[in-house]
Amino acid sequence: MYSRAYILLERELQKIQNYPSEGVTAFPVSEDLMNWEAQIEGLQNSIWEGFVFHLTIDFTPEYNLVPPVVKFLTIPFHPNVDPYTGQPSIDFLDSRDNWNTNYTISSILLALQVLLSNPILENPVNLEAAQLLIQDESMYKAVIQRLSQPARRQGQLKEGGLELTEEPQEHFRVIKKISFNDYYKTWSEIATSKTAEHSKNPFVGDPNFMGQYYKWKRQDLQQQKQWKLK
Repeated sequence: MYSRAYILLERELQKIQNYPSEGVTAFPVSEDLMNWEAQIEGLQNSIWEGFVFHLTIDFTPEYNLVPPVVKFLTIPFHPNVDPYTGQPSIDFLDSRDNWNTNYTISSILLALQVLLSNPILENPVNLEAAQLLIQDESMYKAVIQRLSQPARRQGQLKEGGLELTEEPQEHFRVIKKISFNDYYKTWSEIATSKTAEHSKNPFVGDPNFMGQYYKWKRQDLQQQKQWKLK
C-alpha cells in the first residue's frame, strides 16, 4: 500500500505536468517520489533574469504535515541563502509552525523565485551579501554579475524550451576564514556549473572595483555592530 506522502506527491506531479508554472520545473528522481530535482529561472526584469538555479527537494514520510528540505545546488550570492549548504531561509521552510499543508511543490518554488528578487533583510543567513546590498546596491549587483555570470542559462532556448548542455557540479563547504580574493575563487566554484577556467578572478587588476570594495570593507565593523543591534 502506498503511503500518504507518496499519494500526495503523485497528485502534485500530475498537476505539475498538466499545469506547468512559468520559470519553474520539478520532477522526482526516486521511485518512491521522496527525492526531487528542480530548476528556477530568475524573474524577468530583475537582477536574476537569465539565470537558472538547480535545486533538490527531499521529502519525508510525514509530508505534507512537515515541510521538505530544499537546497540550492547552484547557490546564489543572496542574503537569504546559506552560502555553505545552499538552504534558503524562508519562514515556512524554516519552521513547522509556519508550514501550511496547502503549500505545494510549485508554490514553494514560486515563493523562492520571488525571494531571489525580494530578499528579506531582517535575519540574513549570508551576512556579507546582506551588508553589501544595504550599503551599496549597485555594488551588490556588480558582484552578482561577476560571481554568477557563468551560471547563466547553460543551454539555448529552442522552440520555447530550455535545452541543457551541462549538469551542475555539486557544491562543497568551506569552513575556514579566507580573504576576499580566495572567497571569490571559492564562490565561483560553488555558484556556477562551468569548468575551472571560469574560476579566474576578474576582480584582480580592476582597481576601480577593488577600490570600491575595500572602501566598503573598512566600514564592515560598524555594519556588524548595527546588525547585532537588530
